[in-house]
Amino acid sequence: MTGHSQGARRATLSHVAERAGVSRSTASLAFSGAGPVSPATKDRVLAAAAELGYGGPDPRARSLRQGRSGVVGIVFDEKLLHAFRDPVNVQTLDGIADGLGVDSNGLLLLTETGAVGEGIRSAAVDAAVLMGCSTVLDDVIAALGRRGIPLVSIEGGEREGVVDIGLDNVNASEELARHLHALGHRRVGSVLLGVDPDRVSRRVTLDELPVITAPVTADRLRGAARVFPGLTAFTAGFNLVENGAAAAGSLLDVPAGERPTAIMAQSDLLAVGVLRAAEERGLRVPDDLSVTGFDGVRIDGLTGHELTTMRQPAADKGRAAGEAVAALIAGEEAHSLQFACELRLGDTTGPVPA
Repeated sequence: MTGHSQGARRATLSHVAERAGVSRSTASLAFSGAGPVSPATKDRVLAAAAELGYGGPDPRARSLRQGRSGVVGIVFDEKLLHAFRDPVNVQTLDGIADGLGVDSNGLLLLTETGAVGEGIRSAAVDAAVLMGCSTVLDDVIAALGRRGIPLVSIEGGEREGVVDIGLDNVNASEELARHLHALGHRRVGSVLLGVDPDRVSRRVTLDELPVITAPVTADRLRGAARVFPGLTAFTAGFNLVENGAAAAGSLLDVPAGERPTAIMAQSDLLAVGVLRAAEERGLRVPDDLSVTGFDGVRIDGLTGHELTTMRQPAADKGRAAGEAVAALIAGEEAHSLQFACELRLGDTTGPVPA
């Protein structure tokens, strides 16, 4: 009888091998194409499979036998709705997929805002890439590290057992600050990325640098503080234009004599928020207020301005992370490395107002 009726037991590779008159291993090789099986034998196996309604080996079972899931986890510490509004994340993910190669594993997007929940602790992944700007990076590393999962971080800093694909955030921010200093600015504010799992917008003092849990935020603030040790900083909480505008408002809504003449935003998205806040208050950029960003990506809403910013190689970072993951999964060595940024001068910075 060909095929199988509703309720009949599901055909297995052993059933196919028996029908074709070959061993189970020969049947397996016929499906995989990985071994010396004659065309006639392969045709006989495939014909038997068709008769029995067998579609091929179950990839889940194969993964279990190999001790692998065939999946790489990509961990964000924010809602995906927020994450994909950031062009840097999109470019980085594209680079990761490219670095993993044409025979790459699938990608599983994981998100834990402010905490490390069951989604991360139990995810069936062969390795994980920890995306930058996370405020719970140490917790994620601890949760996945206990399971022996290979880890690659992006801008996570040096941590034992983790391959880091870094960016020279400290020196890049210092270069931006020196550009403003050369233009005569001394009263400078900063709009920060998230500083802790609460992600509440508030004023941040430089004394808090040692306890900021997001490495990117701390490094970019540290670089700016090398030039402006008296700068005033507010965290936007999340890397969103509207959050950047709110934090900038806190910096600008002070008496004119105390208002910063320049604001350094820790991302281009936040910088667009600063530009909006300035426009709402009738401040001209750069005549009344200079603004810098960080990332060097194209942002909707920047009409009329070319942002002064640090351009980072987001796709190259992702590609390096993907290559590192592929090496670790293959049991090979992978090494941390660091990329540099490039200053891109736009029209949002100018001499300090008279």
